[in-house]
Amino acid sequence: MDTYFCTKSRIFELIEERHLSIHAPAIKSGVAPSTIKNILYGKSKNPGVVTLKLLCDGLGISLFDFFDTEHFRSTVPEDI
Repeated sequence: MDTYFCTKSRIFELIEERHLSIHAPAIKSGVAPSTIKNILYGKSKNPGVVTLKLLCDGLGISLFDFFDTEHFRSTVPEDI
């Protein structure tokens, strides 16, 4: 799995776990709903760490918790 796929999957997972719409974490985090949608639906394949941190804050987790999953541990090196 690549990092983008892991990132969008993790965001979907966190939203679904909490039974939220895309707008709820946007409101809580201050990240525009369009930004979240762009990440989830492939328009933005390289979300910034600040955006992810804000999103994590809105979801009540740390960046460590966001990335501490088997998906991220098993990512393959990115092609440069």
